[in-house]
Amino acid sequence: MNNLDYPIKFSFKVTTLSNDFTARNAQGQTIAYVKQKMFKLKEAVNVYSDESKTRVLFTIAANKWLDWSAAYSMMDANNKEIGKIARKGWRSMWKAEYNIIDQNQQPQYNVKEQSAFTRFLDNLLGEIPILGFFTGYLFNPTYNVTNSNGEVVVKLKKMPSFLGKEFELTKHTDIDEDDKERVMLGLMMMILLERRRG
Repeated sequence: MNNLDYPIKFSFKVTTLSNDFTARNAQGQTIAYVKQKMFKLKEAVNVYSDESKTRVLFTIAANKWLDWSAAYSMMDANNKEIGKIARKGWRSMWKAEYNIIDQNQQPQYNVKEQSAFTRFLDNLLGEIPILGFFTGYLFNPTYNVTNSNGEVVVKLKKMPSFLGKEFELTKHTDIDEDDKERVMLGLMMMILLERRRG
């Protein structure tokens, strides 16, 4: 992915059956188009260079059957694994938490939802007819990505929007050049998982 100029916005398409979104940089240029394959027993996601879907940049796939602690391998266009994102099992039930793991299978970054209370209210009110359509304007979770020193490197926030279709990624400190795509891909997969959970 080129031109990773922050803030980066993820915009979901709510008019299609697929779970897909476009990532655009601060200048509004498309840096990736992410599409989750439908009706698969295992999670499968393609990351394309743009909406034309002519060039696959990366693929993300579950290496276990769907469960609470599945890990998701991130592969480049040559099918070489560049890292993983793994959910922290039952600890993620109330407050989402994931690890981003490097190509050497070492935990590198931690992704944690900032407030469990926001998720609780979003899920609770989301079940109420009519009102549920507007929770995307009321409750907007934030996810902090921290390095091994506990410093927040980037934040991902759901923006006020109909059906929660807009997210924004902001940078808070420098990220190693080799890690930028790994962090970006990990967050792309996490968003797809968290949107499905509610």
